Amino acid sequence: MSKRIIIAGGGTGGHIFPAIAIANALKQQQPGIEILFVGAKGKMEMEKVPQAGYEIKGLDIAGFNRSSLIKNIGLPYKLIKSFIQVRTIINAFKPDGVIGVGGYSTFPVLKYAQSRSIPTFIHESNSFAGKANMMLGRNATKIFVANDGMEKFFPKDKLMVTGNPVRSSIAHSTVTRSEGIQFFGLDENRKTILVVGGSLGARSINEALAINLNEFANNNLQLIWQTGKTTATEYKAKAAGQPNIWCNGFITQMEMAYAAADIVISRAGAMAVTELCVTGKPAVFVPFPLAAEDHQTVNAKYLVDKQAAIMIKDSEAKEKLVSVVMELSKNEGLQQRLKTNIAALAIKDADETIAKEILKVIE
Repeated sequence: MSKRIIIAGGGTGGHIFPAIAIANALKQQQPGIEILFVGAKGKMEMEKVPQAGYEIKGLDIAGFNRSSLIKNIGLPYKLIKSFIQVRTIINAFKPDGVIGVGGYSTFPVLKYAQSRSIPTFIHESNSFAGKANMMLGRNATKIFVANDGMEKFFPKDKLMVTGNPVRSSIAHSTVTRSEGIQFFGLDENRKTILVVGGSLGARSINEALAINLNEFANNNLQLIWQTGKTTATEYKAKAAGQPNIWCNGFITQMEMAYAAADIVISRAGAMAVTELCVTGKPAVFVPFPLAAEDHQTVNAKYLVDKQAAIMIKDSEAKEKLVSVVMELSKNEGLQQRLKTNIAALAIKDADETIAKEILKVIE
């Protein structure tokens, strides 16, 4: 009888792509396994998970809106409704195990599974654990984390340091720089700067670039610029007619972008950091200052302390970011040092390790 697994979570690429990587590793190790994703309706997972070939059920759930209290009026109703939906999904699918990767749908799915004594697993990608995961951690079977020192959030005996799962298209990429550059229609003889502010974009990074766009051409540099979907039109208009700039809301084939890049400007979410370690790229991080517990700054500082990256505060991005990148582009020695040090921190097989541990428990 083939085993059945539910994977719950999403909201951002930082939760969805590791979840898909774990699903793929489970399939590889046990081809007959059945996997069902559970996400939040209207969120990114409802599109990305089916694209990866998996079925997903959506819950009517939302998080607490800190900026507009009036928008929270329907929250208790949505929570109750989502718990009823979860009960229906779990009772129908009868999973042997449930994995939570973070995001709105993780809490109700794992909470209900725990009440039914179904083994539950948590993957916490950040160096600071979210409150929901900490609450779920008490009754979880096993908790997979990216870094050491997570016993301040979770029971020590349940912890396993695995690193973060990276999409195999990136972890095992064979794309050459030349192929990456051609994919974006750029020039192989110019240094290439890749800009990724996360799947939803990063205002401070985008604004810093927008007011200094001609600096790139003036310094013989070219740009692959992922703006995030919300403001793509505005920035595409600014980049129009400049052959050294590829600009779009979202990059679907990140392995091409990483292969093309000589230097990367990025937010410091857990997955961005992990992918840059795996691809071994000189990175300039601009941590998102409003992330819970300021965990992006913690993520970036971990690398800066190991001389494996450069960090610029979000509030200083406008005046400093582009000039720091220009200086780095001219300093081959520093680029090489950052490359060597960041690559030394890479873990490429987290997905396989996590899949193996889960299968051990549910066999």
